[in-house]
Amino acid sequence: MTKETIKLFSEMHAEPSWLADLRQKAFDKIESLELPVIERVKFHRWNLGNGTITESEPSANVPDFMTLDNHLKLVQVGTQTVFEQTPVELAEQGVVFTDFHSALEEIPELIEEFFMSSVKYDDDKLAAYHTAYFNSGAVLYIPDNVEITEPIEGIFYQDSDSDVPFNKHILIIAGKNSKLNYLERLETRGEGNQAISANISVEVIARSGAQIKFAAIDRLGENVTAYISRRGKLGNDASIDWAIGVMNEGNVVADFDSDLLGNGSHADMKVVALSSGRQVQGIDTRVTNYGRNSIGNILQHGVILERGTLTFNGIGHIIKGAKGADAQQESRVLMLSDQARSDANPILLIDENDVTAGHAASIGQVDPEDMYYLMSRGLDKATAERLVVRGFLGSVIVEIPVKEVRDEMIATVEEKLSKR
Repeated sequence: MTKETIKLFSEMHAEPSWLADLRQKAFDKIESLELPVIERVKFHRWNLGNGTITESEPSANVPDFMTLDNHLKLVQVGTQTVFEQTPVELAEQGVVFTDFHSALEEIPELIEEFFMSSVKYDDDKLAAYHTAYFNSGAVLYIPDNVEITEPIEGIFYQDSDSDVPFNKHILIIAGKNSKLNYLERLETRGEGNQAISANISVEVIARSGAQIKFAAIDRLGENVTAYISRRGKLGNDASIDWAIGVMNEGNVVADFDSDLLGNGSHADMKVVALSSGRQVQGIDTRVTNYGRNSIGNILQHGVILERGTLTFNGIGHIIKGAKGADAQQESRVLMLSDQARSDANPILLIDENDVTAGHAASIGQVDPEDMYYLMSRGLDKATAERLVVRGFLGSVIVEIPVKEVRDEMIATVEEKLSKR
């Protein structure tokens, strides 16, 4: 794929010169940059991009929209937007939730200001690749002082019959003192078996006083090899409560970061993951305290079945000057097979004195006493094991704002356990 092809893609979508130029700069950097460091995960030989930028054709794997609620929602299949819904009262308040290129026409200045602001295009090879080759995405903008009580849904389907790379950029801008609940789904649809790569970058900008609840369920198929980056950038007294379910079938490396730039900012990062078969999932979860009295918490729970591999790297970093900061983390993994492999690596980097920090990590099998208790109440072993796993993952599942999606996540866990 040449620079000229990327240039033609920019021209076809009437991208502004700053974005077209940024794509070209990123392309020039790809070969000289290293892959991001995901400790104890060997992914350097994975196919994380074949150097193509194109759009998918309209898909037959389009969901039924007959039963959707009347709240803010965007649905894409591949690169195509198939459903967009904005209630009138929210549109009148200036709320925007649309595909990336339409947003470039509606709020161009905001996108230019915040696009690739939480991660730089030349940070590593995958960031540069994403900047050059992302082919679709979405933008959610909530103006200052707007509070939205109903869940906002961004649903992004990968079409299993398509060979178009699943390269998306999702940008969320929450204005000062705004409030929202956002639910994101990355999911493969269809019965096809096309092997593709995915490079997904989600940026969440929480301006001063913004309060964001961010929930996500990742269910990409076994033929999708993915890099998923989610990054939060928080201003003074802003907060992001993350609840992420990593339930993919294929090999995945993920990077979930929160930069607590503002004084009094707060990020809670809750992650559950389930690995099965022979898949490898490596998850880096990082909270960096820059602001005074900022608080960052990481809670990661994972379950491994069969020959799966799951690695949790939890990184808490308190920067010099972040007095009064607090960084806490906990990573725990439950292995349900003697052939499973896991690492739980807590890392604390402390550059300031007047702070608090702590970590905990454990890897083990189901507690025999828990099993004995449940089975003594008449449950068979398989049912008792499923209940233990659901309880172990429940700390994140309960944070999902939509009941139907909570049920969906539980059903995914049940489905994977039933295949054992």
